[in-house]
Amino acid sequence: MRGHGHASRGAGRATYILPGSDTSARWARYLTTAYLDHGCGERVPAEQADDAILVVSELVTNATRHGGGRCRLRLGVDHGRVTVEVHDTSPEHPPARVMPADPLAEGGRGIAMVRGLSRRFSVLTGPGTGKTVQAVLAC
Repeated sequence: MRGHGHASRGAGRATYILPGSDTSARWARYLTTAYLDHGCGERVPAEQADDAILVVSELVTNATRHGGGRCRLRLGVDHGRVTVEVHDTSPEHPPARVMPADPLAEGGRGIAMVRGLSRRFSVLTGPGTGKTVQAVLAC
């Protein structure tokens, strides 16, 4: 599996295309860690980086499971804010429900976690197909 994209030092942004695979979330965590540690051009506190890695993992997992295959991960760092964007080809928005109906269910808590870790959470639609789920984390 390969992630495609680039992260130029000082640019504050990186974009990666990930395949629709069960291993994409693991690869996305690796790419996010490398970007935040070495490529974003700003110092990102460890706690904020950990939160960003968790958000990336959840959003990429959702995109590859429910979003119609491969996805695009875009990371940005600007003035203490880490922005995570994951685009997929499905027009379906993440559920607004905060918790699963069954408290013993194994899934259904991820978007609630992402919303809780984010200063701003939104689902963007625009020209073309699909959607971009955006989470902005601040120190």
